[in-house]
Amino acid sequence: MKYNIAVIPGDGIGREVVEQAVKVLKAVGSKYGHIFELTEVDAGGCAIDKYGVALPEETLEVCKKSDAVLLGAVGGPKWDTLPGSERPEQALLGLRKGLGLFANLRPAVLHNALKEASPLKPEIIGESLDIIVVRELTGGIYFGDRGRSGNYAYDTEKYSIEEVERIARVAFDIAIKRKKKVVSVDKANILESSRLWREVVERVAEEYPEVTLEHMYVDNAAMQLVRNPKQFDVIVTSNMFGDILSDEASMLTGSIGMLPSASLGTDRRGMYEPVHGSAPDIAGQDKANPIAMIISAAMMLRYSFDLAEEADAIEKAVGSVLDQGYRTGDIMSPGMKLVGTNEMGERIIDNI
Repeated sequence: MKYNIAVIPGDGIGREVVEQAVKVLKAVGSKYGHIFELTEVDAGGCAIDKYGVALPEETLEVCKKSDAVLLGAVGGPKWDTLPGSERPEQALLGLRKGLGLFANLRPAVLHNALKEASPLKPEIIGESLDIIVVRELTGGIYFGDRGRSGNYAYDTEKYSIEEVERIARVAFDIAIKRKKKVVSVDKANILESSRLWREVVERVAEEYPEVTLEHMYVDNAAMQLVRNPKQFDVIVTSNMFGDILSDEASMLTGSIGMLPSASLGTDRRGMYEPVHGSAPDIAGQDKANPIAMIISAAMMLRYSFDLAEEADAIEKAVGSVLDQGYRTGDIMSPGMKLVGTNEMGERIIDNI
């Protein structure tokens, strides 16, 4: 089977980690008989330097014609002085809008071999941790009416029934394949938009009688994530709450370098990227952890291509390498074997 993938290395360590993910995909293709047709395009700061814009039209068109998009990282101090509307991060917003991506999936998985990396006590974290935050991506306060008037500035939180319905269905569809539990996070005691959110999620839940639904206020959810994270499986929430909670959940695993993400739309095409940034301070030094990017590629195989066995093979290979004691600097601990970006990628390929 042939799959067309748009590859956006981006800035900083983006190119290094994408290179390892591409090698892993080629190894998977060789083993399972798939062809991954890769087309590299520019976005982010490197595109600003070359073309004057963060997201060239050609890049967006290539992505629209692809079956999925792999993205490394965008941004860096070099472009921090640009106006907000011209910064590298605008490429992400443009890609999400242009590709119709409304659901952001952020897994927070703590491997047993990395328990010592978690900031939580072992008795709280348990043997392992596996949470996925389903964040609404194109609505809410980030996209509502905003501006300034006199001494005031304002940003508007707004959601439609349709926007809540579609993100809720994504969460329930994922929950069916996991532990059949969804926690919907809102602030319905205060916000009218959250009251609508809760009403719609409850209606969607009726279509999934085998899934348990629980509601939780966002402040309590933030507390519970560090008090008793094992109670969570699938968390579904709004754009801003999801932005915050997914970062909190990610740090339970000890390193942001381990965490992948997927952004999905109404069709099977998605954009897959690590949660970490471009880390220009270590770019080009063979220090970056490629695991988040590699697991993002595994998520692409699972969610866009329905290649569950191949995705499992990547994830199991990552687990095997960690069990063997290999670590990049960000997850290094006493007694482990320090490796660089390239060697980590090669060892994962060997285990595949």
